[in-house]
Amino acid sequence: MACWMYEGMLMFGVVFIAGYLFSTLSQTRHALDNRLPLQAFLFVVFGIYFTWFWSRGQTLAMKTWNIRLVDRNGQPVTQARAFARYLLSWLWFLPPLAALAPFGLTAGESVVIILGWVAVWAILSRFHPEQQFWHDALAGTRLITSPR
Repeated sequence: MACWMYEGMLMFGVVFIAGYLFSTLSQTRHALDNRLPLQAFLFVVFGIYFTWFWSRGQTLAMKTWNIRLVDRNGQPVTQARAFARYLLSWLWFLPPLAALAPFGLTAGESVVIILGWVAVWAILSRFHPEQQFWHDALAGTRLITSPR
């Protein structure tokens, strides 16, 4: 959990720089202009960030906490497998977001549904034979503790 929080802080910097680059290149004058293209751009930037670092074994936060990403056989992951893991990791958020889209719920109701889904998705990892998250199981990857 601490690694996840640290990763979030690092991603703030990535979002800031990518958002600044996008705003400058697209000449966006208002924060809500070009919102969907910005989200698509950030999706690509996140994909590049995670795929690049995971294919080398660790993100910066994972290095700090001595966590390494490997395939089922304990070998380093390929870029294709790292990209598949990135796409599958969106299962944490896309199902509730897709389910919420047609209903026009309030922000509070949306947060409860999204957090409820994230909790259910996390609890489901306890039912996996190796107790790993399902996006890792589906991508054929696993997290291990790496020696210092």
